[in-house]
Amino acid sequence: MLNRVRSNLIFGGYRLLPQFLPTRSNSSYVEPNEPNILTKSIPGPESVRLSTLLGQVQNSGAVQLFVDYDRSVGNYLVDVDGNTFLDIYSQISSVPLGYNHPSLISALHDPKNVSAFINRPALGILPPKDFIEKLQSALMSVAPPGLNEVQTMACGSCSVENALKAVCFWRRNIERGGEVAELDMSTCLTNQAPGSPHLSIMSFTGSFHGRTFGALSCTHSKAIHKLDVPAFDWPIADYPKYIFPLEENKEFNKREDDRCLAMVEDLIEQYHRKGCPVAGMIVEPIQGEGGDNHGSVYYYQQLRKICTKNQIAFIIDEVQTGCGPTGKFWAHEHFNFETAPDIVTFNKPYRIFNTWLGDPAKLVLLEQVVKEIKKENLLSKITETGDHLLNGLNDTQAQFPNYIMNARGRGTFCAIDFKTPELRDKAIKRLHLNGVHCGGSGTASLRFRTTLTFNKNHANIFLDRFNRTLKEL
Repeated sequence: MLNRVRSNLIFGGYRLLPQFLPTRSNSSYVEPNEPNILTKSIPGPESVRLSTLLGQVQNSGAVQLFVDYDRSVGNYLVDVDGNTFLDIYSQISSVPLGYNHPSLISALHDPKNVSAFINRPALGILPPKDFIEKLQSALMSVAPPGLNEVQTMACGSCSVENALKAVCFWRRNIERGGEVAELDMSTCLTNQAPGSPHLSIMSFTGSFHGRTFGALSCTHSKAIHKLDVPAFDWPIADYPKYIFPLEENKEFNKREDDRCLAMVEDLIEQYHRKGCPVAGMIVEPIQGEGGDNHGSVYYYQQLRKICTKNQIAFIIDEVQTGCGPTGKFWAHEHFNFETAPDIVTFNKPYRIFNTWLGDPAKLVLLEQVVKEIKKENLLSKITETGDHLLNGLNDTQAQFPNYIMNARGRGTFCAIDFKTPELRDKAIKRLHLNGVHCGGSGTASLRFRTTLTFNKNHANIFLDRFNRTLKEL
């Protein structure tokens, strides 16, 4: 039967394909009323069995549980043991509308989209006829303010890698001021200057920009990500560490901003003197993997001004924060920059390149996501839900001051700290048993990465289960 299905997919043409597509109807898109845990432990026995099998063919150490995606719906994730979780992690903030959303299933069933799902072109040289239209409707319609070009890539790390390359191309074009010399062409092949120039990228303590080679030199959140991998000698500036509550510690936190900004300027001067000038700066609007660390509007505005003054490209990494969870489509919009970042999504001719340059099928889905965000006014709704959630977290930390502190966030992109890493890890395990799928960030933070359809009722369910969990610690 499998071979027949494959033959029909490949040779049967578009008319035969829809019978093999998912058949979930819009009427079946109904969320459970609440989480429901059937097993005595998480992961359950079937997840454990499958993890053991997976471990025989690849590293399965990071697997938390196996998921039944056919049964998962909206904000609820169902595992292979039948456990139903309220999901506040949403595949690390990558399921904007939740599981099996009707608009995405409709896009999959639409005959005009079939070609995008079965023919993955080399977009750089053979794009499909509707590619420009899809870019306009799926990406440019929500482009960051001030940016008018986009380059699709395969993943977040790919985007960062190519942003770093684009910065170096830009810097050398300015320095060169004309045609590329033969010496540049020959020396780059042996990794020597001037063809392989001595340039650097500034990043920040606690940052996470990916695990590929260049991006890893800008990643500083966990040692396990970097251990045994050679890295570039690039400047690393301190990211501000604030005292909470913010409104009661404005004077200290302003001094912390100024200390960190002075360090940025000092490092720029240091690396200029050592012959490795800073060509670009990369920063997250909110440090996700590093512990949901927030910088002030003032801090980010000053970073932008420092980059402009020193002719340094300013890169905002929105891999985790983009697409609305903070209440704006791009988190850096909260900072009201006078001058737009140089790169959020980025483009350069030809040297930013790989075989596929992304996937047209993902543009089909993203187009539907953008339409749904606009139609349902989801950014406004997620702002309201985020306020409700953060108020609830503040109330909860007032009840359990020996366990939790520092509730913070924009939209539903929230976090709260535990007193110790051990307490945080224990709480995550108990939350799973209480029906909440969640994850940590940094050393002791619980992070929230909800869908855009997460509402006040979902927040109330979480807060109830969170309260129950804290009482059980």
